[in-house]
Amino acid sequence: MAEYYLWIKAFHVISVIFWMAGMYMLPRLFVYHYPAAVGSEMSETMKNAERRLMRIIINPAMIAAWIFGIALIFTLYPGLEGFGQAGWLHGKLTLVVLLSALHGMLSGWRRKFEKDERPKTEKFFRMINEVAPVATIFIVILVIVKPF
Repeated sequence: MAEYYLWIKAFHVISVIFWMAGMYMLPRLFVYHYPAAVGSEMSETMKNAERRLMRIIINPAMIAAWIFGIALIFTLYPGLEGFGQAGWLHGKLTLVVLLSALHGMLSGWRRKFEKDERPKTEKFFRMINEVAPVATIFIVILVIVKPF
């Protein structure tokens, strides 16, 4: 699998870019959706945009990012030898698990918006919109700098 390392890495990065683009965008759509009157054209447009973003971009990209990421781990650490000493990778994986949890929460909130519920405040969605970008910053630093 080592001969495919760069291809796996490229597809992992591509998947992560698409996943994070969607994770940055969905909470912003919630902010715009929040004040829309139930049953209004705007509300229905936002529901459609949120559903399509989740199903066409975010979900497939997250799955691909995990698959290619796991493949990278097994390429870099055959038999997982040396994996225990890769502190940077443990930090990255912790943040990726937290991003995956956020993904699940966003999915749940999207389903509530679909039912014309407003699960949280507009301010909450403005704040949650910053979580994925901040996590991305720390992940990139961990992967590039490998501080530990």
